[in-house]
Amino acid sequence: MQDYPGLRRRGFLTAASGIGALALVGCGDSDDPGTGSGSGSGKGGDGKPRRGGRLRAAFAGGGASETLDPHLANLFADVARAKALFDKLADYGDDLSARPRLASGWEPNAGLDRWKVTLRQADFHNGKPVTAEDVLFSYRRIADPEKAFRAKASLEPIDLKASRAVDERTVEFVLKRPTAEFPNVLAAFGAYIVPDGSSAADFDKKPVGSGPFRFVSFAPGRSAVFRRNDDHWDGAPHLDEVEFVVANEESARVNALLGGQVEYAHELNPTTARAHEGKGRIEIVRLRNSAMQAFAMKTDRAPFDDKRVREAFFLIADRQELIDGALSGAGVVGNDLFGKGYEYYADGLPQREQDLDRARALLKKAGAEKLKVTLDTSAVAAGFTEAASIFRDQAAKAGVTVDVKMGSKDSYWADILDSGTLCCYRSGAMPIEAHISQRLLTDSTTNATKWHHKDFDALYQQAQATKDEKERAAVFGRMQRRLYAEGGFLVWGFADWIIGTANTVKGVDRKAPANTLDWARFDKVWLA
Repeated sequence: MQDYPGLRRRGFLTAASGIGALALVGCGDSDDPGTGSGSGSGKGGDGKPRRGGRLRAAFAGGGASETLDPHLANLFADVARAKALFDKLADYGDDLSARPRLASGWEPNAGLDRWKVTLRQADFHNGKPVTAEDVLFSYRRIADPEKAFRAKASLEPIDLKASRAVDERTVEFVLKRPTAEFPNVLAAFGAYIVPDGSSAADFDKKPVGSGPFRFVSFAPGRSAVFRRNDDHWDGAPHLDEVEFVVANEESARVNALLGGQVEYAHELNPTTARAHEGKGRIEIVRLRNSAMQAFAMKTDRAPFDDKRVREAFFLIADRQELIDGALSGAGVVGNDLFGKGYEYYADGLPQREQDLDRARALLKKAGAEKLKVTLDTSAVAAGFTEAASIFRDQAAKAGVTVDVKMGSKDSYWADILDSGTLCCYRSGAMPIEAHISQRLLTDSTTNATKWHHKDFDALYQQAQATKDEKERAAVFGRMQRRLYAEGGFLVWGFADWIIGTANTVKGVDRKAPANTLDWARFDKVWLA
């Protein structure tokens, strides 16, 4: 197997196996650090990168319990710190396709149940090379049945006992079943590679990774300082240092940015963005298609066990009104499918529009003319309570009475998974394949719509066993057409993820959804 340093996953498969090309959620096409899109311009509009300086980045944090253990990274602050210190074998590009990182390439056998992964030449911060044994140690640590590491479920397809190091830079992964989308596993959230033998105590004292920055200091719930790794395999960062500052309130992050205490503020709300966009004091960066916004209908119980009622609800929604009212305009309309702009997304289906006459007719056929339903919502996520109120008023025009029920912020996600019939729902970026496997198969553990169809499960297994890229895309297309026609997710929009930066900050990517490779990519940012 050859080494293809900058190649995306499907590009590698094309070279290795004659399969067509593909990509996940994520980044632009260039790996040149000088071409990152930056403040006020598109890619390449920031001029020549300048070396030096410390960038201070404000994130909401997790208090005194924070850790630098990358396998425990759950909050955005955790992930941003982890990607500065550590690397994964792959990561998600702008379209949520897997792109090689520590892996230089991968190649499946004919049955798609064994994959050989070749490592690039890379070193940990202590000077030791990253080896196949480090990879196996990291994955086995994540899969520890006694621990609750984030990537554990993602690594489930791997038989880690049977997998082995072929040599220092080649890992043979043995899988439990054919898995054409196996590179998604390598890119899974939290699947960072750490040195063989690392213990939990090591990570907060002096964590050793292979990432673009080296550890300097860490005060949980307050700050972390990392210094440039001049020997990073992907080139040294432009910055001398990056400091992660914890500021849990959005107002505190904004005020710190306006006051010059930080140069980067993560997770701003649409109202803040509108107030400052184009005014010259700070730059507003909108990461499109970052968060699906939906109502989840439970398809295994009345009234949504009747697909005519589900279709009626699809037609009740005025999606633009929901975007404008619940997201203050910071998003784009959805079409009842997850993953707009991502690899495999079925973008050829007609955009659904509000049609109250058709909705009433469908409800009448279903014997649900004076339907009353409870809509569970909560202040657990921005826009949820507003979306519920707007949809209640839209439904009334079709003769449907919606009773909005407020739930606890602390228990909402657990409460709505199995109980109720209709609820507000959202999801961050992930591959469409992962969304299907985690939320839409009969045995999926987070199946909020109770979509249980053995023929649908069989299509997923068919896709994973299909080596040809176009044929696999066709199967995912069939699955999405089924969901579009009769699924349980009323996907009304995709919210922007909003970041604020000082005018001096350049190289911030404007295409990468939150949680993908080029989001919070501080090794490619510089201070003008």
